[in-house]
Amino acid sequence: MVSMVFPTKPTLIKDEKTMHRRRSIIREFALNTSTHGLPGIARSESIHNRIFWSISFLCFTAVMIYFVTTAILSYFGYPTQINVDIITEWPQYFPAVSICNGAPFHLDRFIRPFLNYTYEQNLINSTNTSTIPAYLASSILNFLIHKTNKNESMDSYLFSLSSMLYKCTFNNLPCSIENFTTFNSAFYGRCYTFNAKMKSNSNNSVRYVNHNGGNGVLDLEFYVHSHQYVPYFWKGAGMVSLVHDNTQLPLIDSFGVLLTPGKSHKLGYKKKTTFLLSSPYTSCTNNIPLPMEIMFNTYYYGADYSYSETVCYELCGQTYAYEKCGCVNPVLWNARSIVLPDTNNVVLAPLCNMTNTPTPCYTQAVDELLNSLSLRQKYCSDCSQHCSIIDFIIHKSALASPLEWQMDGIKAFVESSIIPLPSDWSTEWRSHIKTNYLALSVVCETTIVENSTQTAQLGIVDVLSNIGGQTGLWIGISFLSVMEFIEMLYRVIRYQLHSIRLARRKNKQIKS
Repeated sequence: MVSMVFPTKPTLIKDEKTMHRRRSIIREFALNTSTHGLPGIARSESIHNRIFWSISFLCFTAVMIYFVTTAILSYFGYPTQINVDIITEWPQYFPAVSICNGAPFHLDRFIRPFLNYTYEQNLINSTNTSTIPAYLASSILNFLIHKTNKNESMDSYLFSLSSMLYKCTFNNLPCSIENFTTFNSAFYGRCYTFNAKMKSNSNNSVRYVNHNGGNGVLDLEFYVHSHQYVPYFWKGAGMVSLVHDNTQLPLIDSFGVLLTPGKSHKLGYKKKTTFLLSSPYTSCTNNIPLPMEIMFNTYYYGADYSYSETVCYELCGQTYAYEKCGCVNPVLWNARSIVLPDTNNVVLAPLCNMTNTPTPCYTQAVDELLNSLSLRQKYCSDCSQHCSIIDFIIHKSALASPLEWQMDGIKAFVESSIIPLPSDWSTEWRSHIKTNYLALSVVCETTIVENSTQTAQLGIVDVLSNIGGQTGLWIGISFLSVMEFIEMLYRVIRYQLHSIRLARRKNKQIKS
């Protein structure tokens, strides 16, 4: 019997050995890995069993990938939650207290320039009068616009604090007009703030509740001089007050508390704070844009106030109104320093004249701005929510005042004031005091503060835990499983590189 021998290519035998070695490394990994499903595929002895384990592994891997992707996307959605804590804040800063007369101007200083203006406008034939006729009431605001557009000072028309403040004590220590800072309100004219934080002396300018061993009580007494109110321009007599944070802009036009004469008012307060997360969780900001900084420096006289979302929208509305109308809302006369978009050019915009049309140009412009997302993004891009919000919850109460024993002291103060006395003062001074005197006590009710803090709902640890739970639940992967896979790749690559080096060495030997 003759046996036949067929030659075999050595390269083919070598490729089969290499393939067998790589498969053995992968099979060893699959048999020993802690990942579920792969050992079932590797040890299967029938094609049906292998198909079953392969399909199971792929299906559960797909489900795992879905839930892992959902967990990652949830994290990048930056969800938040609010944690509410009740804390005792001691020592605690006493808040700022802002106060304004209910009317901005007193008649004796206002009437002569106003009548001269109306005479120049041919609205009256003579300025020889001591009263303002009713038909000139509509010209009062136009006169103020005229003065503002000419940059003429109206300080002499405004009520000074010295003419109104009869007494001031804080924690039973006397205080004076020197302890107040001045600001201009769009509605109430010249206003005054006690305990505002100042730029020049920021560390020592703010008083604590327990100053001088007290409990945080500010007592103020005022005389409002309502007989000097400009007629037809205001509808009530009294004072306006606002309790706010030491670094918060006093938005007294919107949030002020009206105080009627003939009463001793008590404003008891409790502090509430809210702190929001910055980007990327929210769009809140603490940055003061340039127009607001200019406004603070012009009308708030050295106070170290922080960003205000309300004022920011007022300023961007004024900016858009100026571009559309060439002038700005005259009611917001203290917000006419504007900065044009994409520039640092500061414009002192003129105030629009009051018209009889139901919708003036500046009103239409603001409505158009607020109803257009693209315009708000262009003109109001700096306007976001404040990152820190400090509120004071006010409880208001009052008693009748003044009492008889107070009358003589109040009478002496009024008679020494620079404001002219009523013509019937000598006979009706008691009646005038009762309709012009008021007292205000601002009292700290408690040092317990409700503190709301926004926190991230998902952190890196939460995401990793969620991913680990999903991978462990569906296919049993852990970080060590990943290391097993990396080890398998390392062994395959190392064997492949070793085979390539041997092949190159043999080729060199053959050629030589």
